[in-house]
Amino acid sequence: MRKTQAVSRIVEMEPLKLKWLYRIRPAVAHEGFTALPANPDLESSFLPLNPKVHVSPTQLAWHPFEIPTHPTDFVEGLKTLAGCGDPTLREGLAAHIYAANTSMAKKAFINNDGDMLIVPSQGRLDIQTEFGKLMVRPGEIVVIQRGIRFKVLLPDGPSRGYIQEIFGAHYELPELGPLGANGLANSRDFESPVASFDVDQSRWEIIYKVAGSLHVCKQGHTPFDVVAWHGNYVPYKYNLEKFINVGSISKDHIDPSIFCVLTVKSKTPGTPLADFLIFSPRWDVASETYRPPYYHRNAATEFMGLIYGKYGGRSDGFAPGGASYETGFCPHGVAYEQFKAASEMELTPQRISEGTIAFMFESSMMFTLTDYAMKRTGKLHEHDPTMWENLKAEFVSNLDKVNADLRAMGLDEL
Repeated sequence: MRKTQAVSRIVEMEPLKLKWLYRIRPAVAHEGFTALPANPDLESSFLPLNPKVHVSPTQLAWHPFEIPTHPTDFVEGLKTLAGCGDPTLREGLAAHIYAANTSMAKKAFINNDGDMLIVPSQGRLDIQTEFGKLMVRPGEIVVIQRGIRFKVLLPDGPSRGYIQEIFGAHYELPELGPLGANGLANSRDFESPVASFDVDQSRWEIIYKVAGSLHVCKQGHTPFDVVAWHGNYVPYKYNLEKFINVGSISKDHIDPSIFCVLTVKSKTPGTPLADFLIFSPRWDVASETYRPPYYHRNAATEFMGLIYGKYGGRSDGFAPGGASYETGFCPHGVAYEQFKAASEMELTPQRISEGTIAFMFESSMMFTLTDYAMKRTGKLHEHDPTMWENLKAEFVSNLDKVNADLRAMGLDEL
């Protein structure tokens, strides 16, 4: 057996995706497929006609999801929270969590439905792929594309994290526009594995996810027998701590796209199917503006999680391993107390999100929520609308001053 480590390599993200694998034994040498029992917490069809998905305009959140106490590997610990579209249409996405405590043994997994962006929050993932090995810790992400076999070992024991699955396209670096050649996530910081092969000829199981259903095939040799490869359709990882933040140094806010690590194009030009955004340590130096986390009704659907640290932009017990959800065009925001404190503070330069990385799966699409998310986690809680009761109309409270200013300018009073 040859063991190698991941090496830095520019990951090409142009539309053409190809790979050549030089393996010891063809992957077709297996014993046929058998359907596995359905995982009731794994969902793939998010069309409203599916009775197992639901719509909610309410601002929702989940306390950290439980890690099982009975033996559960990465595949067995997959659970779906939300999504849109359907993999058979090659359109849409899904948001999952994984919670596991057992390494995969003589078992590999292959997702035929979509690319998986995996975001560890607790515990490292020692991932063996057909292309080689990648060690991924909290603070890093890994992308494993559709149709690639892999297995997950848990060197730190119980592990938990998040997954965004894209059905019909691939992740790309966002266009930098006026930023020019560098900034945000630089291509030089992405890493892909070097070839690493085994000669194991013992019994293996390969679990396939096809249109959301699970099937197994058995074979008498390892699936990780690729001696060499070339191409650009290859797994890769990225250290989020290398992200180059961009922000305002004068006044007003810049569009949240400045936090985009990876994006996925939709069929509508200029509108992403999905953006993967992070909120990490940085300076906030804008002046003569409104700095606090503002209330908004944006077009995007937002699914947010916390990798580590404390994120000050939430007011709902947001913690690592938990999540929050807001659907597009429905108003949401922080509690009045946070709004008031931020509104009255002096606008001096400050460090924010110190020791913290939060992320957002943002999409132009509407999501539906699964039975698991709405009924079975035991962690769901809705935002209490009384948290906004003290949001008074300051403009109305100061009508005397407003009218005095209008009179001074020779204008009619309100």
